[in-house]
Amino acid sequence: MDVFGYIFKNEALLEEALTTPAYRMAMPQARDNQRLEFLGDAVLGLLAADRMYSECPGDDEGSLTVKRAHMVSAASLSAAADRFGLAERLKVNKGGGLVQKGSKTLADAVEAIIGAAWLDGGLSAARQVFDALELSPHVEGVGDGNPKGALQIRSQAMKPPRQPEYTVVDLSGSSHEPVFTVKVSVDGLGEALAKARSRKEAEAKAAFALLESLERLG
Repeated sequence: MDVFGYIFKNEALLEEALTTPAYRMAMPQARDNQRLEFLGDAVLGLLAADRMYSECPGDDEGSLTVKRAHMVSAASLSAAADRFGLAERLKVNKGGGLVQKGSKTLADAVEAIIGAAWLDGGLSAARQVFDALELSPHVEGVGDGNPKGALQIRSQAMKPPRQPEYTVVDLSGSSHEPVFTVKVSVDGLGEALAKARSRKEAEAKAAFALLESLERLG
């Protein structure tokens, strides 16, 4: 059996990766893909970070973090799943019908498949799946790696114009290695939280998170 161009030696791993938690409502004895999703999430983050580090030598940590975040986002993964028609292969609760386009269930399944590929063939297998997905580090309006600027433009285009507000809601860690939790809010658009080792990076990640949520909502 194959998926995303990768042929599994252990087909049971792929079957597990394609089994959604909803399927267990009808088949309680089935093993769903949540454990594989957990593993795949970590492997995906590694592969995305490796690509960004290699392909963006001029980017600083904040920009790399934002690009990686979009590459591995639920919206990006579910869009890739849609391109391959993955919804038709998932094991779901028959009463619920096919998984809807853009669903997080699709994104979770992609992560589970990457985790399954890792167990089936190691890093090279996981990388083969990752490459086939052709995930992009760019989100519309944030392709220049400046999510704060993109959010500022979007906020000022509203009627009346608004300004994003950034607030440090928590500061943890040591004085040498602080961790900032920042909230960004825009009246009429919503809010988002993000953590990072600098306030500047946390603000950029929070802006990106809000932009991504708006993108998903259309």
